[in-house]
Order: sequence, then C-alpha cells, then structure tokens
Amino acid sequence: MARRIATTDRIGRAELVAFLRANRRAVLLTRRAGGAPQMSPVAYGVDGEGRVVVSTYPDRAKAVNLRRDPAASLCILGEDFDDAWVQVDGTAEVIDLPDSVEPLVEYYRSIAGEHPDWDEYRRAMVAQGKSLLRVTITGWGPVATGGFPARLAQD
Repeated sequence: MARRIATTDRIGRAELVAFLRANRRAVLLTRRAGGAPQMSPVAYGVDGEGRVVVSTYPDRAKAVNLRRDPAASLCILGEDFDDAWVQVDGTAEVIDLPDSVEPLVEYYRSIAGEHPDWDEYRRAMVAQGKSLLRVTITGWGPVATGGFPARLAQD
C-alpha cells in the first residue's frame, strides 16, 4: 500500500481566503502577560474583507490577551485530523458592545447563513455581552498535510 506523502503548498491570498471560508475550526494563539503562549480552540468565520472573526466574551483569556498584545496566530484545521491545515498570523482587535452587534451578525452569516430572526439574535448578543475578535491577516504559511516525506514514501 502506498504511503501518504506530506504536502506543503504555497498559496496566494485569494486561495487562502477560499481555504479559510471552507473550514470553521482553529486553535487561536495569544500571549499571556508574562509572554507564555495561551491557546484556545475556536469556531471562526471570515468577514467580507477576508479577516478571521471569532465570537467571544470580553473577559475570556484570548480577549484580555489581545487587548494587551494584538499579535495573534491561528492554526486553521479541517473537519478531520488528517485534513489540510494552515497557520495564519495577524493583528487582532477586540470589538465590544455596542459596536460588536453588527459584526456579530456578519460573523453568524459567515458560519451559518441567515438567522430566522435577526432582531432576536441581536438581543441575545447584547444580553450575553458578546464581543468579537477580528484578525487582519498579515502572513501565512503553506497549506500542509501530514504524511511521509516523499523520499520515504516508496515501499
């Protein structure tokens, strides 16, 4: 049986945004006050300007960390562990109420489509005190898959 060969494909911004829109799971990396990494599994969307958006609460570690240091990295993952993945780096902003309501509407649309009652959704976001993280992408690595190096793939 042939072994799976690892891949690393360099892509442009348009291909990156298409890859991001096709997925919804990521691990977000921020920095704690002492500089140590802090990672959070997140569901994300992509807004109309190609930024990664994440719904959160204002007191979560990721939001607190990003207010202090806006540098963010995300490891974008597929549905299955063996799916392709990519690391994106960027600068994040934390948007709180009341300014977060309409960006949260766009976030919802990017991950789930139309809501049956947008007024209800907006009220729920306010009642829950939701914030939005918005990451402007400044760089990214190749889209990669795991497997054997090509030189070891032959039996």
